[in-house]
Amino acid sequence: MSCLTGSRRLLLASVACLGGCTTVGPDFRPQHESWPEHWSSPAFEQATTSRTQPDASQWWQVFADPSLERLIDEADANNTDLKVAGLRVLEARAQLGIALSGRYPQVQQIGVDAAYAKTHNHNEPTGSVPGSWQYGAGFNLGWELDFWGRFKRAIESADAAYFASQANREAVLVLVHAQVADTYYTMRTAEARLRLARENADLQKRSFEITERLFKSGESDELDFQQAKTQYLSTLSSIPDFESQITLARHALAVLIGRPPGPLPELDEQPDKQGFIPLVNRAVLQDVPANLLLRRPDVRAAEFQMAAQSALIGVAKADLYPSVSLLGTLAWSASTRAGSPSTLTVAAGPSVIWNVFDHGRIVNNVRVQDARLQQLEVGYQGTVREAARQADDAATSLISALQRDSILRDAETSARRSLTLANTVYREGYSDFQRVLDAQRALSAEQDAYVVNRANAVGSLIALYKAVGGGWHTDQPLIDPATREQMKQRTDWGDLFDDIESPSASAHSPASPAR
Repeated sequence: MSCLTGSRRLLLASVACLGGCTTVGPDFRPQHESWPEHWSSPAFEQATTSRTQPDASQWWQVFADPSLERLIDEADANNTDLKVAGLRVLEARAQLGIALSGRYPQVQQIGVDAAYAKTHNHNEPTGSVPGSWQYGAGFNLGWELDFWGRFKRAIESADAAYFASQANREAVLVLVHAQVADTYYTMRTAEARLRLARENADLQKRSFEITERLFKSGESDELDFQQAKTQYLSTLSSIPDFESQITLARHALAVLIGRPPGPLPELDEQPDKQGFIPLVNRAVLQDVPANLLLRRPDVRAAEFQMAAQSALIGVAKADLYPSVSLLGTLAWSASTRAGSPSTLTVAAGPSVIWNVFDHGRIVNNVRVQDARLQQLEVGYQGTVREAARQADDAATSLISALQRDSILRDAETSARRSLTLANTVYREGYSDFQRVLDAQRALSAEQDAYVVNRANAVGSLIALYKAVGGGWHTDQPLIDPATREQMKQRTDWGDLFDDIESPSASAHSPASPAR
């Protein structure tokens, strides 16, 4: 018996020594292509400049617009997508907690029972034998040893998924900030075009009234009158469209900052900003293009997702080998019957389970996990290439808009001068009214083209900052206080809320997913 006990102890000691020392599955190594490390382009270099301020994490400060900054602050606090992204970080942290629990012994079953028993012998009178209570309690304990690194790989996967959720939240921040700024300047552009349409409508209305008076007095034919009326009404018809664009942009802004669609009276507090479209000729960046691409939150999230999937290959491979567990049982029973003893039973021993005849299920599961990893690797390379394309396209568009700006400004000046000359020669009788109409039409078109091009420059600048992953900064917590309180009333969250807000939670190296 002692020899058997010694052999069992030796077996358990050997298992304990090997447990956690053998880890199946690949260790994750990022599969980076070489080109992103040296990526740049002439357009990108021309459209950017290196300065320390404003930081790309808060690039909207380059516009120096308090209204825009207030909108972004409110979006950080109330945007629905940002709130959902923060809750997904919390969910991923709870999933990590589930994975961590696998390393420890698990109480598999706890039981408590009681029964009333009465035994009747046919030789004894009915009711002469007293009944008795029998009761007991016990529990089973199981501890699966991490012999092949199943739990270690599961923890690696959950850890990488947790950091991927943080990177995804930063990607949502980048997107929301770009959407707020782009929508804001879409509204300002519509305001500028509305102002021009009203000015040109007033100008054309005066010409229409002149030609109407001349036609009625017989000093001019109907053609001039009808042409002037057509041009005036055509310009007048564009005003409701611009007013609608302003309203729709305000509705979109309201939803982005977490309000129901409606007016935004605070945007009217600065009349000088209405219809104002700034011209910023460079994006201010603090790093080289290659680092900017790989730092993009969606690129980092894709890399963390690869790390998480790589670890799942190890989890699947562990099923190919025996599962070694230590099992224990503790049971106690007693009875109120006189002379009945109480008993205490203790049992412990190892358990080995090996799914040998699975008809290829485990092997094919390993293949499934590996194929998913390869898909993520290919997708990662595509994400990096798409990031480079977006940055190059935005830089190219910004340069084009900047080049057109001075040309269109000169064209507008020339069109305004042409209208002055056309009015002069028409009043002096040296030309017909058609030249006045043409000059009015040209001025309206050039003014509108100038404003639209300014808006394109702003949009391209915003797209450039977004393409390099700028705008991930926010002072708001992952989970706002009201949501925390609501969730705490339903569930015991322990320290998880504080855990995800701790500095260490976001201090993980963005280029090196957890291994």
